[in-house]
Amino acid sequence: MKTEFRKAVMPREVRSLMAFDRRIFPKSDCFTADYWLACEPWWMLAGGRRVGCCAFEKGKKSLYISTTGILPKYQGMGFGQLMKAWEISYARYHGYQKIVTNTRKSNAAMIAVNKKFGFRVVRTMPRHYDQPVEPGVLMELVLSR
Repeated sequence: MKTEFRKAVMPREVRSLMAFDRRIFPKSDCFTADYWLACEPWWMLAGGRRVGCCAFEKGKKSLYISTTGILPKYQGMGFGQLMKAWEISYARYHGYQKIVTNTRKSNAAMIAVNKKFGFRVVRTMPRHYDQPVEPGVLMELVLSR
């Protein structure tokens, strides 16, 4: 199945991104329209279908991955690993020195994918998430020094 990444057309696709977000994450973790507009969002397409999305906040030397999401029916099929590999390639191509991201502490699958690609846990942030209240895990991958 052909897999590709396509930059979301903003602001035209902001509603689609918000609806997609709600299908993946708890309501309290979903982004507002303003946040989507401030990020650089990308769709992951497989066989022409949207199976995932991610979004970046760009710093001078660091790329912050603000979200990585795969629709539940496509989880466990390797799409999360493919997206993580693409995110890292994107960061390298654009000359970033490190990637930073965070996730709920209970999201063991995403933590494992990040670790598989060399991310390390920087710190756990108590009460970072709400509804339900939960610690966040901040992770980073150093690409160059």
